[in-house]
Amino acid sequence: MALLDEIKAKAASLKKTIVLCEGEDRRVVEAAARITREGIAKIVLIGNEEEAKKVAPGVDLTGITLVDPLTCEKTAEYAKMLYEARKAKGMTEEQAAQQAKDRTMFGALMLKAGDVDGYVSGACHSTANTLRPGLQVVKTAPGIKTVSSCFIMIAPDGGNKYNPDGVAVFADCAINIEPDAQQLADIAISSAKSAKTLAGIEPRVAMLSFSTKGSGNDDKFFKSVPKMQEATRLAKEMAPDLALDGEFQFDAAVAPEVGEIKAPGSAVAGHANVFVFPNINAGNIGYKIAQRFGGYMAIGPVCQGFAKPLNDLSRGCTVDDIVATVAVTALQAE
Repeated sequence: MALLDEIKAKAASLKKTIVLCEGEDRRVVEAAARITREGIAKIVLIGNEEEAKKVAPGVDLTGITLVDPLTCEKTAEYAKMLYEARKAKGMTEEQAAQQAKDRTMFGALMLKAGDVDGYVSGACHSTANTLRPGLQVVKTAPGIKTVSSCFIMIAPDGGNKYNPDGVAVFADCAINIEPDAQQLADIAISSAKSAKTLAGIEPRVAMLSFSTKGSGNDDKFFKSVPKMQEATRLAKEMAPDLALDGEFQFDAAVAPEVGEIKAPGSAVAGHANVFVFPNINAGNIGYKIAQRFGGYMAIGPVCQGFAKPLNDLSRGCTVDDIVATVAVTALQAE
Protein backbone atom coordinates (compact mmCIF):
# COMPACT_ATOMS: atom_id res chain seq x y z
CA MET A 1 0.00 0.00 0.00
CA ALA A 2 2.89 2.34 0.68
CA LEU A 3 3.86 2.31 -3.00
CA LEU A 4 0.35 3.33 -4.05
CA ASP A 5 0.52 6.23 -1.60
CA GLU A 6 3.89 7.20 -3.10
CA ILE A 7 2.43 7.04 -6.61
CA LYS A 8 -0.42 9.35 -5.60
CA ALA A 9 1.95 11.78 -3.89
CA LYS A 10 4.26 11.91 -6.89
CA ALA A 11 1.31 12.34 -9.23
CA ALA A 12 0.13 15.28 -7.13
CA SER A 13 3.53 16.94 -7.46
CA LEU A 14 3.43 16.64 -11.27
CA LYS A 15 0.10 18.49 -11.63
CA LYS A 16 -0.85 16.67 -14.82
CA THR A 17 -4.21 16.94 -16.56
CA ILE A 18 -6.05 13.67 -17.17
CA VAL A 19 -9.24 13.20 -19.18
CA LEU A 20 -11.91 10.85 -17.83
CA CYS A 21 -14.16 9.97 -20.77
CA GLU A 22 -17.25 8.69 -18.98
CA GLY A 23 -19.09 11.50 -17.23
CA GLU A 24 -22.25 9.41 -17.49
CA ASP A 25 -20.92 6.94 -14.89
CA ARG A 26 -21.40 7.60 -11.17
CA ARG A 27 -18.08 6.03 -10.17
CA VAL A 28 -16.17 8.18 -12.63
CA VAL A 29 -17.83 11.37 -11.40
CA GLU A 30 -17.13 10.46 -7.77
CA ALA A 31 -13.51 9.60 -8.61
CA ALA A 32 -13.08 12.88 -10.49
CA ALA A 33 -14.25 14.76 -7.41
CA ARG A 34 -11.91 12.83 -5.08
CA ILE A 35 -8.90 13.22 -7.39
CA THR A 36 -9.55 16.94 -7.62
CA ARG A 37 -10.08 17.30 -3.86
CA GLU A 38 -6.87 15.39 -3.08
CA GLY A 39 -4.90 17.24 -5.75
CA ILE A 40 -3.72 14.05 -7.48
CA ALA A 41 -4.33 15.51 -10.95
CA LYS A 42 -6.36 18.09 -12.79
CA ILE A 43 -9.43 16.43 -14.28
CA VAL A 44 -11.24 17.01 -17.56
CA LEU A 45 -14.52 15.08 -17.40
CA ILE A 46 -16.27 14.40 -20.70
CA GLY A 47 -19.94 15.04 -20.12
CA ASN A 48 -22.10 17.89 -18.88
CA GLU A 49 -23.02 19.26 -15.48
CA GLU A 50 -26.66 18.20 -15.62
CA GLU A 51 -25.72 14.61 -16.42
CA ALA A 52 -22.99 14.46 -13.77
CA LYS A 53 -25.31 15.78 -11.06
CA LYS A 54 -28.01 13.30 -12.09
CA VAL A 55 -25.79 10.20 -11.82
CA ALA A 56 -23.88 11.43 -8.74
CA PRO A 57 -26.13 13.79 -6.80
CA GLY A 58 -24.39 15.73 -4.08
CA VAL A 59 -20.90 15.36 -5.60
CA ASP A 60 -18.93 18.62 -5.57
CA LEU A 61 -17.83 19.38 -9.14
CA THR A 62 -15.71 22.37 -8.12
CA GLY A 63 -12.36 22.39 -9.95
CA ILE A 64 -13.41 19.79 -12.54
CA THR A 65 -13.48 20.91 -16.17
CA LEU A 66 -16.57 19.50 -17.90
CA VAL A 67 -16.44 19.17 -21.68
CA ASP A 68 -19.32 18.04 -23.91
CA PRO A 69 -18.27 16.98 -27.43
CA LEU A 70 -21.70 18.01 -28.73
CA THR A 71 -21.14 21.65 -27.77
CA CYS A 72 -17.36 22.04 -27.46
CA GLU A 73 -15.83 24.66 -29.74
CA LYS A 74 -12.87 22.34 -30.44
CA THR A 75 -14.92 19.42 -31.78
CA ALA A 76 -14.59 20.59 -35.40
CA GLU A 77 -10.81 20.96 -34.97
CA TYR A 78 -10.58 17.46 -33.50
CA ALA A 79 -12.67 16.10 -36.39
CA LYS A 80 -10.15 17.50 -38.87
CA MET A 81 -7.35 15.86 -36.90
CA LEU A 82 -9.20 12.54 -36.96
CA TYR A 83 -9.80 12.82 -40.70
CA GLU A 84 -6.10 13.42 -41.38
CA ALA A 85 -5.17 10.43 -39.23
CA ARG A 86 -7.68 8.08 -40.84
CA LYS A 87 -8.29 9.27 -44.43
CA ALA A 88 -5.74 6.78 -45.78
CA LYS A 89 -7.95 4.07 -44.24
CA GLY A 90 -10.96 5.38 -46.14
CA MET A 91 -12.54 7.66 -43.53
CA THR A 92 -14.55 10.55 -44.98
CA GLU A 93 -14.79 14.03 -43.48
CA GLU A 94 -18.42 13.36 -42.62
CA GLN A 95 -17.50 10.15 -40.77
CA ALA A 96 -14.73 11.97 -38.92
CA ALA A 97 -17.13 14.71 -37.85
CA GLN A 98 -19.51 12.11 -36.45
CA GLN A 99 -16.87 9.92 -34.75
CA ALA A 100 -15.17 12.91 -33.12
CA LYS A 101 -18.31 13.34 -31.01
CA ASP A 102 -17.90 9.87 -29.50
CA ARG A 103 -16.63 10.38 -25.96
CA THR A 104 -13.78 7.87 -26.04
CA MET A 105 -12.60 9.13 -29.42
CA PHE A 106 -12.97 12.73 -28.25
CA GLY A 107 -10.77 11.96 -25.25
CA ALA A 108 -8.14 10.34 -27.45
CA LEU A 109 -8.15 13.37 -29.74
CA MET A 110 -7.70 15.68 -26.74
CA LEU A 111 -4.67 13.59 -25.81
CA LYS A 112 -3.30 13.61 -29.35
CA ALA A 113 -3.70 17.39 -29.51
CA GLY A 114 -1.81 17.86 -26.25
CA ASP A 115 -4.80 19.41 -24.49
CA VAL A 116 -4.51 16.77 -21.75
CA ASP A 117 -1.57 14.69 -20.51
CA GLY A 118 -3.33 11.33 -20.15
CA TYR A 119 -6.53 9.43 -20.89
CA VAL A 120 -8.56 7.01 -18.77
CA SER A 121 -11.73 5.20 -19.86
CA GLY A 122 -13.39 1.79 -19.67
CA ALA A 123 -15.72 2.00 -16.67
CA CYS A 124 -18.69 1.51 -18.98
CA HIS A 125 -16.97 0.73 -22.29
CA SER A 126 -15.26 -2.46 -23.45
CA THR A 127 -11.48 -2.71 -23.71
CA ALA A 128 -11.80 -2.69 -27.51
CA ASN A 129 -13.86 0.52 -27.47
CA THR A 130 -11.43 2.11 -25.04
CA LEU A 131 -8.17 1.21 -26.77
CA ARG A 132 -9.25 1.47 -30.41
CA PRO A 133 -9.24 5.31 -30.45
CA GLY A 134 -5.75 5.25 -28.94
CA LEU A 135 -4.50 2.87 -31.61
CA GLN A 136 -6.11 4.96 -34.35
CA VAL A 137 -4.97 8.44 -33.35
CA VAL A 138 -2.44 8.34 -30.49
CA LYS A 139 -0.59 5.29 -31.87
CA THR A 140 2.49 3.63 -30.42
CA ALA A 141 5.70 5.08 -28.99
CA PRO A 142 8.75 5.43 -31.26
CA GLY A 143 10.44 2.06 -31.79
CA ILE A 144 7.50 0.15 -30.27
CA LYS A 145 4.90 -1.58 -32.43
CA THR A 146 3.00 -3.38 -29.68
CA VAL A 147 0.53 -1.99 -27.15
CA SER A 148 0.62 -4.22 -24.08
CA SER A 149 -0.18 -4.23 -20.38
CA CYS A 150 1.55 -4.87 -17.09
CA PHE A 151 0.63 -5.28 -13.46
CA ILE A 152 2.59 -3.60 -10.69
CA MET A 153 2.79 -6.32 -8.04
CA ILE A 154 3.30 -5.05 -4.48
CA ALA A 155 4.62 -7.50 -1.89
CA PRO A 156 2.57 -8.07 1.29
CA ASP A 157 3.66 -6.78 4.68
CA GLY A 158 6.75 -8.69 5.70
CA GLY A 159 8.00 -8.82 2.12
CA ASN A 160 9.30 -11.82 0.24
CA LYS A 161 12.88 -13.08 0.31
CA TYR A 162 12.88 -13.54 -3.46
CA ASN A 163 11.65 -10.00 -4.06
CA PRO A 164 13.84 -7.67 -2.00
CA ASP A 165 12.56 -4.62 -3.92
CA GLY A 166 9.10 -5.28 -2.48
CA VAL A 167 7.59 -4.74 -5.92
CA ALA A 168 7.69 -6.50 -9.28
CA VAL A 169 6.26 -6.04 -12.77
CA PHE A 170 4.34 -8.82 -14.57
CA ALA A 171 3.56 -8.59 -18.33
CA ASP A 172 1.55 -9.11 -20.49
CA CYS A 173 -1.34 -10.44 -18.45
CA ALA A 174 -4.30 -8.73 -20.12
CA ILE A 175 -4.00 -7.69 -23.77
CA ASN A 176 -1.87 -9.84 -26.09
CA ILE A 177 -3.14 -13.41 -26.17
CA GLU A 178 -0.31 -15.21 -27.98
CA PRO A 179 2.42 -12.64 -28.73
CA ASP A 180 5.14 -13.47 -31.22
CA ALA A 181 8.84 -12.93 -30.58
CA GLN A 182 8.88 -9.31 -31.75
CA GLN A 183 5.82 -8.46 -29.68
CA LEU A 184 7.41 -10.08 -26.63
CA ALA A 185 10.54 -8.00 -27.16
CA ASP A 186 8.38 -4.85 -27.31
CA ILE A 187 6.57 -5.95 -24.15
CA ALA A 188 9.91 -6.43 -22.38
CA ILE A 189 11.16 -2.94 -23.31
CA SER A 190 7.86 -1.29 -22.33
CA SER A 191 7.72 -3.21 -19.05
CA ALA A 192 11.24 -2.13 -18.13
CA LYS A 193 10.17 1.49 -18.65
CA SER A 194 7.07 0.92 -16.50
CA ALA A 195 9.25 -0.58 -13.76
CA LYS A 196 11.32 2.59 -13.62
CA THR A 197 8.52 5.11 -14.04
CA LEU A 198 5.81 3.52 -11.91
CA ALA A 199 7.44 1.05 -9.52
CA GLY A 200 10.60 3.11 -8.99
CA ILE A 201 12.91 0.13 -9.42
CA GLU A 202 15.90 -0.52 -11.65
CA PRO A 203 14.57 -3.21 -14.03
CA ARG A 204 16.09 -6.67 -14.30
CA VAL A 205 14.00 -8.40 -16.94
CA ALA A 206 13.44 -12.16 -17.14
CA MET A 207 11.93 -13.72 -20.27
CA LEU A 208 9.97 -16.63 -18.79
CA SER A 209 9.43 -20.16 -20.02
CA PHE A 210 9.16 -23.73 -18.77
CA SER A 211 12.77 -23.97 -19.96
CA THR A 212 16.02 -22.36 -18.77
CA LYS A 213 18.71 -21.74 -21.37
CA GLY A 214 17.54 -24.58 -23.58
CA SER A 215 16.80 -27.14 -20.86
CA GLY A 216 13.35 -27.79 -22.35
CA ASN A 217 12.22 -28.12 -25.93
CA ASP A 218 8.76 -28.14 -27.51
CA ASP A 219 9.76 -27.71 -31.17
CA LYS A 220 7.60 -30.63 -32.24
CA PHE A 221 4.39 -29.03 -30.99
CA PHE A 222 4.30 -25.35 -30.04
CA LYS A 223 7.80 -23.90 -30.45
CA SER A 224 7.31 -21.68 -27.38
CA VAL A 225 10.88 -22.13 -26.18
CA PRO A 226 12.45 -20.95 -29.46
CA LYS A 227 9.97 -18.04 -29.40
CA MET A 228 11.22 -16.86 -26.00
CA GLN A 229 14.83 -17.33 -27.07
CA GLU A 230 14.22 -15.20 -30.17
CA ALA A 231 12.34 -12.61 -28.12
CA THR A 232 15.32 -12.39 -25.76
CA ARG A 233 17.70 -11.85 -28.68
CA LEU A 234 15.52 -9.14 -30.22
CA ALA A 235 15.03 -7.31 -26.91
CA LYS A 236 18.78 -7.28 -26.30
CA GLU A 237 19.28 -5.76 -29.74
CA MET A 238 16.66 -3.10 -29.04
CA ALA A 239 18.04 -2.20 -25.60
CA PRO A 240 21.64 -3.45 -25.26
CA ASP A 241 22.17 -1.64 -21.95
CA LEU A 242 19.08 -3.14 -20.29
CA ALA A 243 19.59 -5.94 -17.75
CA LEU A 244 17.58 -8.60 -19.57
CA ASP A 245 18.07 -12.32 -20.04
CA GLY A 246 16.29 -15.59 -20.70
CA GLU A 247 14.74 -17.87 -21.35
CA PHE A 248 14.24 -18.70 -17.66
CA GLN A 249 11.99 -20.85 -15.54
CA PHE A 250 10.53 -18.75 -12.76
CA ASP A 251 12.72 -20.27 -10.04
CA ALA A 252 15.86 -19.59 -12.07
CA ALA A 253 14.71 -15.99 -12.50
CA VAL A 254 14.09 -15.24 -8.80
CA ALA A 255 16.09 -17.66 -6.63
CA PRO A 256 19.85 -16.92 -6.56
CA GLU A 257 20.69 -20.49 -5.58
CA VAL A 258 18.77 -21.83 -8.61
CA GLY A 259 19.94 -19.13 -10.99
CA GLU A 260 23.59 -19.91 -10.23
CA ILE A 261 23.06 -23.56 -11.15
CA LYS A 262 20.81 -23.17 -14.18
CA ALA A 263 22.21 -19.95 -15.69
CA PRO A 264 25.73 -19.36 -14.35
CA GLY A 265 27.16 -15.99 -15.31
CA SER A 266 23.79 -14.32 -15.93
CA ALA A 267 23.39 -10.90 -14.33
CA VAL A 268 19.62 -11.36 -14.21
CA ALA A 269 19.17 -14.99 -13.14
CA GLY A 270 18.15 -15.19 -9.48
CA HIS A 271 17.59 -11.41 -9.26
CA ALA A 272 14.79 -10.55 -11.70
CA ASN A 273 12.07 -8.05 -10.83
CA VAL A 274 10.35 -7.69 -14.24
CA PHE A 275 8.76 -10.84 -15.66
CA VAL A 276 7.66 -11.27 -19.27
CA PHE A 277 5.35 -14.26 -19.69
CA PRO A 278 5.17 -16.22 -22.95
CA ASN A 279 1.42 -15.67 -23.40
CA ILE A 280 -1.69 -14.36 -21.68
CA ASN A 281 -2.52 -17.77 -20.19
CA ALA A 282 0.71 -17.87 -18.23
CA GLY A 283 0.62 -14.17 -17.35
CA ASN A 284 -2.96 -14.03 -16.15
CA ILE A 285 -2.64 -17.24 -14.13
CA GLY A 286 0.70 -16.10 -12.71
CA TYR A 287 -0.42 -12.74 -11.39
CA LYS A 288 -3.55 -14.22 -9.84
CA ILE A 289 -1.50 -16.91 -8.07
CA ALA A 290 0.77 -14.18 -6.70
CA GLN A 291 -2.33 -12.31 -5.50
CA ARG A 292 -4.17 -15.18 -3.86
CA PHE A 293 -1.38 -17.45 -2.62
CA GLY A 294 1.37 -14.85 -2.23
CA GLY A 295 -0.68 -11.96 -0.84
CA TYR A 296 0.56 -9.50 -3.46
CA MET A 297 -1.49 -6.44 -4.37
CA ALA A 298 -1.89 -6.02 -8.14
CA ILE A 299 -2.17 -2.51 -9.62
CA GLY A 300 -3.38 -2.64 -13.19
CA PRO A 301 -3.59 -3.67 -15.87
CA VAL A 302 -1.54 -0.64 -16.86
CA CYS A 303 -1.37 -0.01 -20.61
CA GLN A 304 2.07 0.54 -22.09
CA GLY A 305 3.51 1.13 -25.53
CA PHE A 306 1.30 4.08 -26.52
CA ALA A 307 2.98 7.33 -27.59
CA LYS A 308 1.07 9.07 -24.77
CA PRO A 309 -0.45 7.68 -21.54
CA LEU A 310 -3.74 5.90 -22.15
CA ASN A 311 -5.32 3.43 -19.72
CA ASP A 312 -8.28 1.09 -19.67
CA LEU A 313 -10.47 0.48 -16.61
CA SER A 314 -12.34 -2.70 -15.82
CA ARG A 315 -16.10 -2.33 -16.13
CA GLY A 316 -16.23 -3.70 -12.60
CA CYS A 317 -13.90 -0.99 -11.29
CA THR A 318 -14.42 0.85 -8.02
CA VAL A 319 -13.87 4.53 -7.29
CA ASP A 320 -10.58 3.55 -5.62
CA ASP A 321 -9.50 1.75 -8.81
CA ILE A 322 -10.20 4.82 -10.91
CA VAL A 323 -8.27 7.08 -8.54
CA ALA A 324 -5.27 4.71 -8.63
CA THR A 325 -5.39 4.46 -12.42
CA VAL A 326 -5.43 8.23 -12.81
CA ALA A 327 -2.40 8.52 -10.49
CA VAL A 328 -0.52 5.91 -12.52
CA THR A 329 -1.46 7.66 -15.77
CA ALA A 330 -0.10 10.93 -14.41
CA LEU A 331 3.23 9.27 -13.65
CA GLN A 332 3.38 7.85 -17.17
CA ALA A 333 3.03 11.41 -18.46
CA GLU A 334 6.09 12.62 -16.54
